[in-house]
Amino acid sequence: MRKLIVTEFITLDGVMEAPHEWSFPFWTPEIAKFKKEELFNSDIQLLGRTTYEGFAEAWPTMQDEEGFADKMNSMPKVVVSTTLTIPKWNNSTIIKGNVIEEITKLKQQEGKDILIAGSAQLIQSLMPHDIIDNYQLLVYPIILGKGKHLFPDGIAPINLKLNETRSYDSGVVLLSYSKK
Repeated sequence: MRKLIVTEFITLDGVMEAPHEWSFPFWTPEIAKFKKEELFNSDIQLLGRTTYEGFAEAWPTMQDEEGFADKMNSMPKVVVSTTLTIPKWNNSTIIKGNVIEEITKLKQQEGKDILIAGSAQLIQSLMPHDIIDNYQLLVYPIILGKGKHLFPDGIAPINLKLNETRSYDSGVVLLSYSKK
């Protein structure tokens, strides 16, 4: 059975919005290695519409020697949206209804992990259903003071088990948790 893994760049004060605006000064080859391993250990990207549209705009034109862009562009993408009608990015499908049921079916299939990046609204809608298996948070040493948070106010408590921590020279810390 596949695992559903939330992977996020997040600030010290919990902001996950627009990481392209604040994460790059802290990027290291070791973080790149972690992100590549994470991506290559998965075979589906699960995305909300806003993140999907941003990725679909950026990734098709990207290239790199390590094969990260090729993997992003070739792997199946599943976008959860009631408003998106025609997916523009290759190898994409849309879930319009029965979201929990459809994701549960994906998890029950043979294969590698399912990654969710960005997609705050989707992740927050999945949290109460106990369907997320892991949270892999790259915590950046920056405080923004405003922005969209991964964990919204008023969410029911979720007990997690710490699996791994790593620190990087730039001050970024990986916190990897799974559900108990």
